[in-house]
Amino acid sequence: MQGKVEICGVNTSKLKVLQNEETMELLRRTKEGDKKAREELISGNLRLVLSVIQKFSSRGENADDLFQVGCVGLIKAIDNFDITQPVRFSTYGVPMIVGEIRRYLRDNSAIRVSRSMRDTAYKVMQARERLMAQSQREPTVEQLAAELGIPREDVVFAMDAIVDPVSLFEPVYSDGGDTVCVMDQVKDVKNTDEQWLEHIALKDALDRLGEREKHILALRFYEGKTQMEVSAEVGISQAQVSRLEKNALKTIKKNI
Repeated sequence: MQGKVEICGVNTSKLKVLQNEETMELLRRTKEGDKKAREELISGNLRLVLSVIQKFSSRGENADDLFQVGCVGLIKAIDNFDITQPVRFSTYGVPMIVGEIRRYLRDNSAIRVSRSMRDTAYKVMQARERLMAQSQREPTVEQLAAELGIPREDVVFAMDAIVDPVSLFEPVYSDGGDTVCVMDQVKDVKNTDEQWLEHIALKDALDRLGEREKHILALRFYEGKTQMEVSAEVGISQAQVSRLEKNALKTIKKNI
């Protein structure tokens, strides 16, 4: 993240990133009642919260609000994490943070339709009835727009705005076997939660590398340069490039 970006008064460019060993040690001390360790643990995982709320950036919600809710999820994850289980804290924490944010969005997302939109929808329905009475068939969107003298898009938006919400679990087809729900028809097969979690885990692992290691990996795998080309650009030997690259990849694999 370039520059200074503040959320809830926190400069996100200066957020600390904990190593896995540090996290587990702080968790152990937290379970023993060490309040200072708990505060360090929360502070050291705020970047994880920041990564999660970026998934919800298109929802139009206030980033400060989402960050605070995400921190609640983080704290719940810290308090409920079982240190005896062979699981990375981020693997457990991310779904907890996501769940807390989704709960907040569900509880605070009353569907509000503007007065002007409702008025337009009412006029569209009246025009639809008039045209159906005249032609005895369903009018097209273009005919409704021409009848009211408004853009076609306004007709579509107005009618969509007054449609009752449909549950994602509402069945749309069943042949006696597995039922097909709305969710099955609208789900995103390219950007699944699993892929998104893997992306966060990879980003978290990259954050643990030094700037030189990040630069070398960027030159090697994003720009496609050879180790000899990288060594010339960075100013170190090809053997050093090879060693740094190998160690960086080992660190990433260890932390995913």
